[in-house]
Amino acid sequence: MLTQQAADAFTVLTGTAPTGVWTSPGRINLIGEHTDYNDGYVLPFAIPQAAYVAASPRTDGRWRFRSVDLNDTVEIGADGLVPGTSGWHSYLAGVVWALREAGHEVGGADLVLTSDVPLGAGLSSSAAIECAALAALADLNGLDIEPMDRAKLARVAENDYVGAPTGLLDQAASTLCVADHALFLDCRTLETSQVPLAVSDAGLEILVIDTRTRHSHVDGEYAARRASCEEASRVLGVPALRDVTDLDAALAQLPDLVGRRVRHIVTENQRVLDSMTALAAADYAELGRLMTASHVSMRDDYEITEASVDLAVDTALAAGALGARMTGGGFGGCVLALIRADEEQRVADAVRGAFADAGLTEPVTFVGRPSAGARRLV
Repeated sequence: MLTQQAADAFTVLTGTAPTGVWTSPGRINLIGEHTDYNDGYVLPFAIPQAAYVAASPRTDGRWRFRSVDLNDTVEIGADGLVPGTSGWHSYLAGVVWALREAGHEVGGADLVLTSDVPLGAGLSSSAAIECAALAALADLNGLDIEPMDRAKLARVAENDYVGAPTGLLDQAASTLCVADHALFLDCRTLETSQVPLAVSDAGLEILVIDTRTRHSHVDGEYAARRASCEEASRVLGVPALRDVTDLDAALAQLPDLVGRRVRHIVTENQRVLDSMTALAAADYAELGRLMTASHVSMRDDYEITEASVDLAVDTALAAGALGARMTGGGFGGCVLALIRADEEQRVADAVRGAFADAGLTEPVTFVGRPSAGARRLV
C-alpha cells in the first residue's frame, strides 16, 4: 500500500516515523474541457489513483523533498524558492512558496512523495501532488484554510511557480471531490455541488483508456489556446467566453481559427449543463451522446486531440460504448468510454487490438470509480 510505502521511505530518509501521511487523488474530467479558464463549467470526479506525502516538521527552516518513484532527493532553503525552477520537486516547493506568498507561516519540513497517478496522462498528476503537499503543510503548521482556498493556493503553485497556465479545475477536483460523486464547479463564482455519479447502478462503467501518449501543460499549445480565448473575449467585448450568448453573431466577428476555438468553449459549457440534466434523469444514452460530441468538438474546433486518442475513441464507440471522449488538456493522455459493465473486457481488447494494428504502444485500461479528495490518512 502506498501509504505504508511513503511512511517507510520517510523513516529511511530521516530515521524517524513521519508525523503523518496525506493523500490527494488524480481526477478525471467527465466533461467540460478548457472551459475552466474561460469562467465556464466543469464536471470532474476524483479517481482512486493518488499522490501520497509523508511529512514531519524541521526546525532549521529548510525543506527536503524525496521522490520514492524517482529515487531522488532535493533540499532547499527559503532562498531556493524561486518561481520558474524546473524539476519534479517544483510542484512541492511551489506549494511552500504559494503559502508563504499568501502570508502563511510555513516552517521547514521533510516531505516524501510517492504516487500512482500516471504522469502526463491527463489525470492531473501535478495537482494531486500539490494538493497532498498543501494538506500536509497546512496540518503541520496549524493553518486553517478552507478547501476552496486550498485549491486556489495549489493553482498559484502550478501557475506562478511551475509556470503551467492551468485553470482551477484540477486542484478543485483533487481537494473537494467526494466518493461516488462528480463535482460541478462554476469556475466564475466558484460555487460547487456534488452530483451523484451512480453509473454502476445502471449496469454501466466509465472505462479509462490511458493511451500512454504523454503530454505536458508546460508547452506552447496549451498557452496558445488560452491566448486565443483571451483575444476573442477582447474582440467580442465580454469578460470571458462564458458570456457569449449569441454564438453565430460572435463567429461573424472572428477569423475562422479563433471562431472555432470560441465555438468549442461555448458549446462545451452547454454540454456540461446538459450532462447535469442527463445525470439527474439517469439518461445515460444522452450522457454518452454529449461525451462523444465533446470529443468531436475538441478534435475539430479546439484541435487538441491526436491520432492515438482519436483511435481509442473511434474504436470504443465501434465496440459498443455509449459515448467516448478524450479527457484532460489534450495532445495525448486518456480517453473515457461509457460502457456496459459486462463489456469492459471486450471494449478494452478492441482498443488494444486497434493500437497493435497501428503500431502504437499498448494502452492501459482501468475502471474510473469516483473517489474522495485530499485528506490525512494517518
